[in-house]
Amino acid sequence: MMRRYFKGYEPGYHFWTAYLFILPALAIYGVFVFWPILQTVRYSLFEWNGLDTPQFVGFSNYVDLYHDEIFRVAFQNNLTFILFYTAFPIIIALFLTAILTRRKIFGLTFFRAGLFLPYVMSMVVVGVVWRWIYNPIFGPLNEFLEMVGLESWKRAWLGDFDLALPAVGVIGTWVQYGFCLVLFIAGVQRIEEELYDAAKIDGANEFRQLWHITLPALRSEIAVAMVTTLISALRVFDLVYVTTRGLPGNKTMVVSFHLYQNAFEQHKVGYAASIAVTLTSVILFISFLIIQWRKRVEENV
Repeated sequence: MMRRYFKGYEPGYHFWTAYLFILPALAIYGVFVFWPILQTVRYSLFEWNGLDTPQFVGFSNYVDLYHDEIFRVAFQNNLTFILFYTAFPIIIALFLTAILTRRKIFGLTFFRAGLFLPYVMSMVVVGVVWRWIYNPIFGPLNEFLEMVGLESWKRAWLGDFDLALPAVGVIGTWVQYGFCLVLFIAGVQRIEEELYDAAKIDGANEFRQLWHITLPALRSEIAVAMVTTLISALRVFDLVYVTTRGLPGNKTMVVSFHLYQNAFEQHKVGYAASIAVTLTSVILFISFLIIQWRKRVEENV
């Protein structure tokens, strides 16, 4: 009886046939993703150096994590990165979307590709390039400041206790806004042009068109951009590893790099697993809140 409710059902077709097609991918996912996640949760309850026999300690690792000052600083830095990875890229992308889609620009495809390029570059390459840009001796940034008469502004950007975190955050903004831009441009293309024409007739300027037409139509794209960039901000590792390694004085320390240090430098695998489980739980919780917010906004429209 149940089979007749499936469209496209034909005699001889079995309900479980579709699952045979996804079984290989599901098996790979289970072995390389789901099973390691379960093992990570399991090892977070043990004290283990990666070689000897694990010793069960219950939730002791989580208690130690609660009192870990470095973890607290690292988590605060990750929250700061949300500003640079999520808020700034979305704002910049919305501004560029309004320019690139509402005006006829020669070579528009070239601009789109160029602005999206940072997002598809390897983060290691990005880190190396920006470390050279920030170099206090021969970096282009300090040389430019000296050339325009702002020599007093020259800094050891990645070594300054006050500016190191924003300096790394600017790199994240430069990388993430390209993804948001392409996402928003794709969303604008499905907005009916008649809406903008009617707004122009009513005397709405470009800012009002952006606020009352473009932004409401891009709710889904903005939600996707928020979730994606927020996850990137909370799990950032490679950029910090290449540029500062958490220095100076843990000013750029992030949770993922703290996890790396505990697992591979201090050989506290069980404690590192508890950090991974905590970070994953935070990411899932915040992502859930954003998705629920998106659903409520769409229901109220």
